[in-house]
Amino acid sequence: MPVDAAATTLPVVVIGSGLAGYAVAREFRKLDPDTPLLLLSRDHAGFYSKPMLSNALAGQKTAASLLMKPAEKMASELKADVRAGVSVRRIDTAARTVTTDDGEAIAYRDLVLALGADPIRPALAGDAADAVCAVNDLDDYARFADALEGAKSVAILGAGLIGCEFANDLLHRGITPTVLDVADRPLSRLLPAEASAWLRERLEAAGVSFRLGVAASRVDHVVGGGLRLTLSDGGALRADRVLSAIGLQPRTALAAAAGIAVARGITTDRLLATSATHVYAVGDCSEVLGLNLPYVMPLMQQSRALAATLCGRPARVVYPAMPVLVKTPACPTVVCPPPPGASGEWQVVSSADACEARFAGAGGSLLGFALLGTATTKKHTWVAEVPAWLAD
Repeated sequence: MPVDAAATTLPVVVIGSGLAGYAVAREFRKLDPDTPLLLLSRDHAGFYSKPMLSNALAGQKTAASLLMKPAEKMASELKADVRAGVSVRRIDTAARTVTTDDGEAIAYRDLVLALGADPIRPALAGDAADAVCAVNDLDDYARFADALEGAKSVAILGAGLIGCEFANDLLHRGITPTVLDVADRPLSRLLPAEASAWLRERLEAAGVSFRLGVAASRVDHVVGGGLRLTLSDGGALRADRVLSAIGLQPRTALAAAAGIAVARGITTDRLLATSATHVYAVGDCSEVLGLNLPYVMPLMQQSRALAATLCGRPARVVYPAMPVLVKTPACPTVVCPPPPGASGEWQVVSSADACEARFAGAGGSLLGFALLGTATTKKHTWVAEVPAWLAD
């Protein structure tokens, strides 16, 4: 979409200061050093790497040490106005303004929604339900790290990517993790059954326990300390702390209230344009042609494409094969999922130190893969064979 010449003195406004928001800002500044740029952040607006939160305990990292640059430094580097502690109450797409919680109306040339996602909160009864932690940002990590003082055991709700990563990380603090999930195996959405079993065996050998096919229904304080989880199968589990890692829900409420189309995420086309003119969405909150991909590589692809579009050079986002590194050193794992709805079958070959899983399509073409153990060294060779999810 060409830049509106009549509005060139107005800023490009980015709501959100996570990886997506700052990635767009950086890419935009590479192409346009002069247009006013405003970032609004409901938190401290400091820059840090969110993916590092799930493996920071092993390195004895504090929240302060994970903060790479404060808001003031980011503002200087980007030649931008970065406002911390500012929440947006309303978007008026007709007037092209956003209104903050303190009533300030800010006009924009273009608006970028980099709102992120919220942890899905399990419906739990019990007098300790509010003691269940979730880690979705730096402040959450600080609270969780503080809560681990003196803990010897943690129950983790969710055996997906984040749950398994935190379980592995807790081992380095001498804390015993027990991972619960309604699924019958860990990483059930990413791995075929044989590869999932291979992963589970190695995580268990390292000290992780699994309770699968069950969910927690309530969490209660125990006299003398600790927590008691009541499980859906009638069983119970004791733990010092509970961490919820059952998934993320894109933040769509602000967009929906403004009449912008949403599905699971804020829906966009390949230009990252929403249903409202001059409004775009990137990162965990976005859904590009039905794809909501809460990983780093997709948001980097989005930010480069959107920066060009914001500079008057429309660029469609391209999704090449994008492998996901699972941060479980006890069982190194790389997954390159096949496209949703792809027709094919998993073919798995494993040995004592390696597991290779190919998702083969028609004629044996490689559409996705999972490599575990020493097989992860084949990542670059295999990813070269996998077709793009969204090609030029």
